[in-house]
This record gives sequence, C-alpha cells and structure tokens, in this order.
Amino acid sequence: MGTTLRASLPKPEVLLHVAIVCAGLNSSREVVTLVKSMLFYRKNPLHLHLVTDAVARSILETLFLTWMVPALAPQISWVPNKHYSGLYGLMKLVLPGVLPPGLAQVIVLDTDVTFAADIAELWALFASFSDKQVIGLVENQSDWYLGNLWKNHRPWPALGRGFNTGVILLWLDRLRHAGWERMWQLTARRELLTQPATSLADQDIFNAVIKEHPGLVQPLPCVWNVQLSDHTLAERCYLEAADLKVVHWNSPKKLRVKNKHAEFFRNLYLTFLGYDGNLLRRELFGCPSQPPRGAEQLQQSLAQLDEEDPCFEFRQQQLTVLRAHLTFLPYKPPPPRPHDVTLVAQLSMDRLQMLEALCRHWPGPMSLALYLTDAEAQQFLHFVEASPVLSARQDVAYHVVYRDGSLYPVNQLRNVALAQALTPYVFLSDIDFLPAHSLYGYLRASIEQLGLGGLRKAALVVPAFESLHYRFSFPRSKAELLALLDAGALYTFRYHEWPQGHLPTDYARWREAQAPYRVQWAADYEPYVVVPRDCPRYDPRFVGFGWNKAAHIVELDVQEYELLVLPEAFAVHLPHTPSLDISRFALKEEFHQDLSRRYGAAALKYLPALQQPRSPA
Repeated sequence: MGTTLRASLPKPEVLLHVAIVCAGLNSSREVVTLVKSMLFYRKNPLHLHLVTDAVARSILETLFLTWMVPALAPQISWVPNKHYSGLYGLMKLVLPGVLPPGLAQVIVLDTDVTFAADIAELWALFASFSDKQVIGLVENQSDWYLGNLWKNHRPWPALGRGFNTGVILLWLDRLRHAGWERMWQLTARRELLTQPATSLADQDIFNAVIKEHPGLVQPLPCVWNVQLSDHTLAERCYLEAADLKVVHWNSPKKLRVKNKHAEFFRNLYLTFLGYDGNLLRRELFGCPSQPPRGAEQLQQSLAQLDEEDPCFEFRQQQLTVLRAHLTFLPYKPPPPRPHDVTLVAQLSMDRLQMLEALCRHWPGPMSLALYLTDAEAQQFLHFVEASPVLSARQDVAYHVVYRDGSLYPVNQLRNVALAQALTPYVFLSDIDFLPAHSLYGYLRASIEQLGLGGLRKAALVVPAFESLHYRFSFPRSKAELLALLDAGALYTFRYHEWPQGHLPTDYARWREAQAPYRVQWAADYEPYVVVPRDCPRYDPRFVGFGWNKAAHIVELDVQEYELLVLPEAFAVHLPHTPSLDISRFALKEEFHQDLSRRYGAAALKYLPALQQPRSPA
C-alpha cells in the first residue's frame, strides 16, 4: 500500500498554493482546525484558494482578516462557485477551470484532514511527476472499489483499490492542456448510464477517469493521506506515529471511528482543535512576505505606547485585533418583519449557565458574542449540543471572539454582536438579565404603536431590576413584580451600589404609568434600551467594566435619540460573583475630546458628568 518518493524541499521563500472547498457553517469550523495544523508545521508562505458558498465566505473573511497571520492573510483568494451551484462535492473536478489561469500547481485538501508534517514536504512531491502525470493521489485504504464489502455492492470503476481524493496534487496547466473538463464529463456521462449516482462525489469520477487513463496519476506515499474510514486498512501504511504526515477523518463517525491507533489520532486532532490560534501569528524566518493588512500601522501604534502611562493596559487592549469566528454554530436567520427585535448581549465562559434560562424567557432572535479561548470554544460547542433547550434554537447566532489580553473587551464584544443582528431593532441587554416572558412580543407591539422608524429616533428604555437571591419566583406581570418589590424580594437595579445609573428612569412614575413617557439624560445614566439596528456603536476604548454603557447612552443623547420608558417592560438581573475588573475604567477625558470633535458645542453638556471621579458600569 506504500509508495516511496523523495524530493528536496522548496526554498523558504517559495509560495505554496492550497485549494480547499468549504461550504456551510460546519465546514467553516472544520477548516479552521485544518489551517491551524498547516500553520503549525509550515515554513513557507501559503496562498489559500477557498471555494466557498456565501455563508462560509462571510464567516471566513472575518476570521482570516482578524487572525492576521503573517505570510497568509494577504494571500487568500475567494473562488466563486458559478459552475455547479450547490454541488460542492463535485467542485474539485472543476478547479483547473476556476483557479487563476496562470496558476500551474496546487495542493487540494478536504476540510477533514489534519497535518502532522510540513506541507512543503507534500509540495516537493510535484518534482517526482513524469511529463505525462497530472494528478497525485494516495491509494484508497479500504476495499470499497473492489466491490466486495457487501452483497450487490456496485462501486464506480477504479484502478485496483482506487484512490482517495482527500489530498490531491494537481498540475493545473497540464490538466488544462490535456482537455481535462471534456475528459471527466464524458466519463461521468457514460458511467451515469449504468450507475444511479455517485456514492463518493468527485472521488468516483476521478477514479473512473484514472481507470481509463492510468498514465495521468502519480501515486503518492500513503502517509500523506492516512484514511480513518469505517473499513480502513490504514494500519498497513505506517510502522510508527512519526511516519504520519496527514490524517484524514473520512468516516461519517469522525472522531468516533474504530481504529487500532484511534486514541493517538484523536489526540492529534484535539490538540489543534483547542490550540490557541493567536500563537500562529508568528513571523516566518528567512521568508520575506507582505505583512497582514494593517499590521505595520498596528505595530507602530503599539511601539509608541508608554508603559508608564496609567492607561497602558487599556490602550494596549484597544490596539489588539481580536480573532472572530462569526456564526460559530448553525443559525437560521429570522424572516424579515418590520418591527422585529434581536436581543444583543456578550458573555464569557463563566456565564454559559445563563443561556438556557435566557432562551426560555426570550423566544425571539438573539445575537451573542462569546469571549473564549480556542479550547473553551469547543467546550461551548459540546455544552450547546448537550442541551435540549439550546440545540432546539436555530435563531440564536453565537459569535466567538477569541481571548487575547488580560482585560475584558466588553464594548468590542457588544459591537460584534450588534453588527451581526439582522432585525430592524435590537434590545441591548446583558447576559445576567432575564427579560419578562412577554417582553419580546410587547417590544414589537410598542415599536409599531409608537410609529418608530423614519425620522423619529428613539431609545425605548426597559426598566431594570435585580434579585439578590439565586432562587426566586420570576414575576409573570408588572403587578407581580411590584408586589415582589414592595416585599423586598426585588430592588431597582444597583439601588445599593450605584442608584444614579438608573435614577432617570423614574421608578416611582413607572409604577403608575399606563403609557410610554419621556425622560432626560443625566450623568451616568445607563439604561438597557431598544434602538434601531443602525444605532451608534459602543466605544471600544472602554474595556473592563467601567463606564462602557454610560458612554453609549451619551452618544445616543447627543444624536438626539428620545429616551422613552415603556410602562409594561422589565428585566431582572440575577446575582453572580463579581467580575474581576469591575473597577477598571478609563479614558473618559479622551471620550469627551472625541465628542467635542464630532458634535462641537453640543458636547459641552456632558463635560460635568465626565469629570466626576468614578462610576462602576
């Protein structure tokens, strides 16, 4: 089953081209682990050619832009699928026609492979091709194409055991010259006269062509595609773990596949799954390459920071580009509705337990940004899959922002979640708040009744309350909430610590209110509000938990948003352990300077509030 080929490695400055077909949400997650394993071992710059659908492209564009990997980030081409819409299993067949005409050679990879060696060693095998060989493949490591796996098993024709297409070396210019497109189409049409369909997508057609034209293929050493399929014979391929180059999880069972060395393979995969992708932002020695977009300016800004500055940590965090994986889990966008509202919030690993309760209280769409390490992102994935409540919800968009730095970038996270909301309005909440069960429907009705939209700019205030008890009976109505308030079981939010944060809401008036009423901005006001999706973004300078929401309300007020308190709306904050950097806040003076620059004399109104010594939220 083994083939031995030896070739010298390409020089460190040689650019290696890699094509990957990636469609859908799950595939966009798989490709990250593949790319991590490639980057870990590589010594050459890489140019990725990603054949994607619109969903995967929007996710991966943001991911690679924010990953900022040297000798990779500028070298990504997005290949639109114009040939076989939806049939991504056949896309590898058309790569000679869709990749750039000047590109001579490319390595093609499935998203479910993991590297255990430098990809340059694989690229070096192009040198072993004869003048007639155009495709490099590893032999299939099962009896599938021999047709003896079960009774009446009729596979497509293949040369011997056939070949697996999880790892391919394509000599593109030779393929084009040989008339590859016409060749595979003729073969496929002929076979489909007797076969109902392909069983293994492009692999069946590649094998049928090679059966007819065996001189096209260069067999590759089996260690470059160790296949962990259900009927694998891969154990014949290697003597010890050090022999392995690429592991291919080509069974539907993936990590659960039975294999003599399955534990070793699983550990290799899980290592890269949880590996901190930020560590791969390292420079390649002896490899001059264009830096990622914005990297030079970023380095200059970081170099200019004064470590003696009391705000050094904050400024450093502001300049940190956070790697973001949008729509980390399957998500079905809500149908367009003119008054619909998305709940927007952010959280870290220690708040995951709030998600189930939040889903029970808010039946509408949500956009949540999670600040996690790579390893925590996998724990989060398993947490959702194991929860009947969370796994049943397809209208909750989870966006993973990977942890980097010692401070909590609360406003950057809020902006990520806000930017991904798709409804006309957003409820800007926090993860520790449970909205009233009726709030989602009530907000939509209120937006319609108030005639919002058009020229009228309004921020609808949802009065905030808190319980100091972990267990309490959640109020089903305003009347029940007032009874709990009177009994001392609930309090207005931060009543004991920072009453001015919600004082302008005027809770005494709210008790009796039958209709929305307008309130005026006051220093340190930080209500939870419903606003149009295109509202001002949060100021990312505020990290940790100091003045981050209050600054946003200032921005709304200076842009002349009406602050309207809703008489039947409420949300209740549940107790939790104090956040570690609860007292960290800074840069209020700079914030006011920016306000003055953008809004002129209108910003003077906020100067006294910004000169006050501190506020906790």
